[in-house]
Amino acid sequence: MEIQNNLEQNAAVKGSDAEISDVAKKKKTKRVSNSFVVKRLSCFRSSDYGYPTVEEVDADGNVDMESDVAGKRQTHLVVMVNGLIGSAKNWRFAAKQFLKRYPKDLVVHCSKCNSALATLDGVDVMGTRLADEVISVIQRHPNLDKISFIGHSLGGLIARYAVAKLYTQDCRNQLSQSNGNYRSEEKSITQVNLSSDCISNGKIGGLEPVNFITIATPHLGSRGHRQVPMFCGIRSLERLGYHTCGVLKRTGRHVYLKDKLDGQPPLLVQMANDTEDLKFISALQSFKRRVVYANVLSDHLVGWSTSSIRSRSELPKRKNLVRSGRYPHILKEGAVNIAKQEGSVDPQANNHKTRTATMEETMLRGLSQLCWERVDVSFKGSKQRYLAHNTIQVNTPWMNSDGADVIQHMVDNFLV
Repeated sequence: MEIQNNLEQNAAVKGSDAEISDVAKKKKTKRVSNSFVVKRLSCFRSSDYGYPTVEEVDADGNVDMESDVAGKRQTHLVVMVNGLIGSAKNWRFAAKQFLKRYPKDLVVHCSKCNSALATLDGVDVMGTRLADEVISVIQRHPNLDKISFIGHSLGGLIARYAVAKLYTQDCRNQLSQSNGNYRSEEKSITQVNLSSDCISNGKIGGLEPVNFITIATPHLGSRGHRQVPMFCGIRSLERLGYHTCGVLKRTGRHVYLKDKLDGQPPLLVQMANDTEDLKFISALQSFKRRVVYANVLSDHLVGWSTSSIRSRSELPKRKNLVRSGRYPHILKEGAVNIAKQEGSVDPQANNHKTRTATMEETMLRGLSQLCWERVDVSFKGSKQRYLAHNTIQVNTPWMNSDGADVIQHMVDNFLV
């Protein structure tokens, strides 16, 4: 009997030890898993995102970021422009990646002049503010000789207006700023009468234009034709959006093509061609590259057509799109889409030729005078797919980290 009791006790002890061992193994596995996750996301938790930089903040809160390396002589200015109700902070992750790759070449300026509620002031007002801001940056960095723009969402439209304002100006020969604060002038710098020697000759602010990149930008506006996906193509909802766009003030009227002034067409329609005052197309044409990144699906604010500057009939079939191995969320490399599409319109856009369809055709025809690299993006299968509009920019890294490969694609194809 005693022997049997001892055997039972030994078995119980062994069973207990086995349970403890299993628990220990699970804890160890969990620790390894957690350490792996922490390691992968550590760059997103740090404000430096794994790369130290030198940052200069002026009196207006504008941020110039440079790499913290020795022997640098940056000659290329990259201007990053936020979207609706956005801020310069939205570009912090992307700016770090550019400086990490090109530490001795770039000065990255994350624009601050159009942030939060200031993004409701209208594309023209914001574009003028951005142009003035860029001039002040150029004058602070005398070694610059190249310039590029990257705009997210509404920021792409703001950048298009700003480059038209800067197209006929050589900022380095204008208005020396003894106090370094361009806002002290009675007029904005872009309102100063320019002499004949200030003509740009294909330059932007006196600098050589290189890359013009937009990400999920409503180039054709947001009016009808499923340009705002959250309306699901339901005409009653699209009309509701049109009639309530006043909530977004002048900006809302601009993107919904609702603005009218002295019988002129809406501002976005004007921006699809050169005008007497501003050379919108000539300014864009001066850049070596023009690239549009567009969400194929799950972007509830900006549709695939308007962000990729294509009519709906020109959009490729989703089932035919192939993912890139190196960039998991890139569906079609930009080099495939560089073909010039003159006068491309959608004959089936609207059989009865509504005013909206006519304006869309005008914008497509005007913008298609230029060659565009089109990069289609899809976050299908990602937990962040419903945040695609911000994920494509990595707006907030801990929420939008899946867009990191899109930023990397942008960095890898950037012309310095």
